[in-house]
Amino acid sequence: MTGEKLPRKFGQSTIAVRGGVEPRASGSPIASPLVQSVNFVQDFGTAEGLLYTRYGNTPNEEIVQKRIAMLEGSEDALVLSSGMGATSCAMLALLRPGDHLLSSSWIYGGTRQLFSEEFVSMGIEVSYANPDERRVWRNTIRQNTRAIFIEAPANPTGRVIDIPQLAILAKNQGVALVVDSTLASPINCRPIELGADVVIHSATKYLNGHHDVLCGVVAGTSSYIEEVRRKMMVWGQAPDPFACWLLERGLKTLDVRVKRSNENTMRIAEWLGTRPEISKVHYVGLPEHPDHSLAKKLLDGFGGLMSIELAGGAEAVDRFSRRLRLISYASSLGGVDSLAVEPRFSSHAHMTSEERAATGIPDGFLRLSIGIENFEDIIADIEQALQ
Repeated sequence: MTGEKLPRKFGQSTIAVRGGVEPRASGSPIASPLVQSVNFVQDFGTAEGLLYTRYGNTPNEEIVQKRIAMLEGSEDALVLSSGMGATSCAMLALLRPGDHLLSSSWIYGGTRQLFSEEFVSMGIEVSYANPDERRVWRNTIRQNTRAIFIEAPANPTGRVIDIPQLAILAKNQGVALVVDSTLASPINCRPIELGADVVIHSATKYLNGHHDVLCGVVAGTSSYIEEVRRKMMVWGQAPDPFACWLLERGLKTLDVRVKRSNENTMRIAEWLGTRPEISKVHYVGLPEHPDHSLAKKLLDGFGGLMSIELAGGAEAVDRFSRRLRLISYASSLGGVDSLAVEPRFSSHAHMTSEERAATGIPDGFLRLSIGIENFEDIIADIEQALQ
């Protein structure tokens, strides 16, 4: 199940369209067929060749897994039923009761809830490091540390962490470096090329890109992915064939969608920086962002996620959000449609106002996921909502 390696002359966009598909014979379909079957006829007297959707080895699963492995530059990849399912199975393939997990404090609220509540209840110790504090990673590693987990860029602040530097530390300490690269996608960043061991995606976001699939992805070595697969089978986290078919279709336009979103977001962020109603623009593509220099080294594009703080605080955000017309107020991100949402009412709703502020998400903080519409129309909608 190792990802098929196309010749290096093919770029990411070509791989996104054709990776994992054999050369087409005469009369074969251009679009991959949907094989909506849970089970398949098998040979007598052997377990070899057993195909079953929960095992992650049926036709639509195989195609998309090979393609994502090729995009990430990993030996193998596995598609699961959600981003949180992918994170859970990926980490449980690395951790056992009594082990220690060192996580960045700049992570998605649902992931933090998984670590702080579920993992701790399983006997896994969890510590959080503020990446802004120098030497914090080395000083927080313990003898029983088995993995370091980061988001890069982080949701929803867009902060970027030095993956190559952490990869060296993880290798020297004999621990796995796990990177949630959902916000970057393999178009903007490929963490395995930078030294990471494991890459996780909520494929619901950029990989699919159309707000119509719930999926997750884990990429890494073939032996590790087999361990994740065993967790997936036991915990029932396998995706439906139709979800994999839709994910493959979304991948075909990944390169052009992400690049268009990159361009739109940069233009909108620069424009927002001129508006007196906006007290702060959080976008790593802007020179004033604290991680701008690092992002220029690690990323091929600055991404489609940005956040703003309105001068009037939470009340101003509420008025602004209610006036939006083109931009929809909805959770999730990474699709062709532009969306806005307040993290305090979505991903970080389980945290107190003080806890959110400590992670850089004060009340009055609005996350914008910029889609592929004409950027002039997005700006016009924001402008009328500000008035």
